[in-house]
Amino acid sequence: MALLTQDQIDNELNSLNGWKQNGKEIEKEFDHKDFVHAMGFVNSVGLLAERADHHPDMDIRWNKVKLVLSTHSEGGLTEKDFKLAKKIDAL
Repeated sequence: MALLTQDQIDNELNSLNGWKQNGKEIEKEFDHKDFVHAMGFVNSVGLLAERADHHPDMDIRWNKVKLVLSTHSEGGLTEKDFKLAKKIDAL
């Protein structure tokens, strides 16, 4: 899968809510009611990621979950990252 240009990345980011580019990655922090809800969210993301064969980095801090997406095999951002971000936002 080809790396996206910066213009393509900017267009994709405009279609997402709250995701930000950080170098060759996109990231977003999700706030939940409590730890149990945060873990439920993590499990749902895990199922989506497994189906997509594309796995985000996750940082869990009580009720906050930070997700970071990048296509490591390509060395940056591809369509896979934005497709998964959209599915995560739909949870």
